[in-house]
Amino acid sequence: MFNQWMPAMFTTHSCSSSVGALVILIAAFHVSTTVHGEENWPRFRGVDGTGVAADDPRLPDTWDQEQNVRWRANVPGRGWGSPIVWGNRVFVSSVHSDDEYESPQAGLYLGEGRGDPPDTVHHWMVYCLDLHTGQQVWQQESHSGKPRIPRHPKSTYAAETPATDGKRIYVLFGDVGLYSYDLDGNLVWSHAIDPLETFRGYGAAASPVVQGDQVIMVYDNEEAAYIMAFDSASGDVRWKVPRDERSTWATPFVWQHDGTTEIVTTGKSENRSYSPDGELLWNFDGRMSVLTIPSPFVVDNLLYITSGYFQDRKRPVFAIRPGATGDITLNDDVTSNDFIQWSLQRMGPYNTSPIVYGGYYYTLLDRGMITCHDAKTGQLVYDRQRFPAGGTFTASPWAYNGKLFFLDEDGRTSVMPVGTEFRIEQTNSVDELCLATPSISQGNLLIRTASKIYCVSNETD
Repeated sequence: MFNQWMPAMFTTHSCSSSVGALVILIAAFHVSTTVHGEENWPRFRGVDGTGVAADDPRLPDTWDQEQNVRWRANVPGRGWGSPIVWGNRVFVSSVHSDDEYESPQAGLYLGEGRGDPPDTVHHWMVYCLDLHTGQQVWQQESHSGKPRIPRHPKSTYAAETPATDGKRIYVLFGDVGLYSYDLDGNLVWSHAIDPLETFRGYGAAASPVVQGDQVIMVYDNEEAAYIMAFDSASGDVRWKVPRDERSTWATPFVWQHDGTTEIVTTGKSENRSYSPDGELLWNFDGRMSVLTIPSPFVVDNLLYITSGYFQDRKRPVFAIRPGATGDITLNDDVTSNDFIQWSLQRMGPYNTSPIVYGGYYYTLLDRGMITCHDAKTGQLVYDRQRFPAGGTFTASPWAYNGKLFFLDEDGRTSVMPVGTEFRIEQTNSVDELCLATPSISQGNLLIRTASKIYCVSNETD
């Protein structure tokens, strides 16, 4: 179902007994939780950062550029941040320039960045769309000017995914600033960021997260890395802690367990956990990859941390129990200790974050292969099974309704049932460059391509 609203911008496609009453109430609750599924998608990879959505019969496993497309909306400029959703509104960031500049391309660049920023005025934008129609609700320009630093040729100046607490949205343009808007698009506060040198001029990419009444950002770079917390209502700086780190690009994770809240960060030098006040709780030298990108997450009370540039011999994976304090670094030739339940030394992915589903830990390798381990033990289930259609991957996988989904850079999504067998059931294509990780809300799958957002659902009316 499509409705056009702005040329060249957006196109949108009673009981006889108490026992009987109890049965009906339970059935109604089951239907409600099944039908409504995932309501909001407030950050990168969803509410809990795992990429797994509640089962929902409205969520599709088949689509293309027309089939099961509820609407599609053109988004000016470039951005690899995921859409986020709160209520009936979709928020997405993007950057466009006054003159043509090098567009991102699929494939590997073998470590080559760009030495100089483009000599053209750019516009750092935030768009709000209606979840049900794709029509634009509002747009705001956060910043304009010439970029002060270069970027990786495969990336954009809007690589970060916004975050929301349902009151405000927090949009991070990592080398420009952090901007807070209310849901109607009014600027609440902003914090300018002094751009610093990153590894080979790749730029920033770690997304912000909300923890209680504060917003957390990490800026690991080659000059003066730090983690910083802002009051979510006022934008006042709560705390700022230096990090003995070089450039990384992993989104931090808020881990709540046993009455404790931790802010977990990945680093090349050390993996660390901070208290909500910025105090260091635990740390360990993970001998991480030279390019540390995947984001940490928790499933069934295990924290997973990894990194794995494909040309690096150091590509570790760690599964960490809650309750750690101090230095928990593994001794040489040891794969576990009191808090590290299991580890692997050469199984980390490059750009994608892993996914745990159905008790299995799946690793999507950027060169088009899947590895599967037991999520609790790290035991290998199968190793490096290649997609029949090949492809390279940057977007992280997602899952629902007993299936896993893997979106490659050419816009093809491979669909695989959860389990111990590598079996691709089908492939769905939108036939355009895709590097952003999709989002899921209210029976809708939101796929961001280089130019559009597709809203895909089994319910297209």
